[in-house]
Amino acid sequence: MPYSIARSRDEAQLYLDLHPCACGSVDTGWDSGLASVEGELVTSYEGRCAACGAEREYLFGLPEREVTPTGFPTFGGAEPSELLDPGEWLWVADLTAGNVPEGDRRQALSIARAAVEEVMKFVPPGQDEVPEDAFWSERGRAVRAAEPGRFRLDRLLVVRDTYRELAGA
Repeated sequence: MPYSIARSRDEAQLYLDLHPCACGSVDTGWDSGLASVEGELVTSYEGRCAACGAEREYLFGLPEREVTPTGFPTFGGAEPSELLDPGEWLWVADLTAGNVPEGDRRQALSIARAAVEEVMKFVPPGQDEVPEDAFWSERGRAVRAAEPGRFRLDRLLVVRDTYRELAGA
């Protein structure tokens, strides 16, 4: 059984944060490690929901080549995400940049910048926007439907550069 690839720990953690328990809580202490499932090596995240006590488990495939962290955050390599679609990445950027805490501006804006860079990975070489068929999640499709022009490469570059400047990086 093929598992969606988690390109890095940061990407896996973000995915887990965006997928709450059936009770609605995201408060789960995760233990992670390598596991073998039907002969396939995967990364396993297991934990117990702090709100309702439900056991939770997610299994992710391993990337072909290890992603070496190059700062904070490191979501993945050059390839687009298999866990989050471009609309979800832009939603994360908007949410993070819209809730910049006092005193921790650099970290929040670094996350927003990195999320926009993840959106850009969905733009095919030689194209100038993220194609409509790159959106697979309900949230991602809703973000695109609300303002499809935000997925043009020229606009994404401006947003990324603005977050970088505001973060002082």
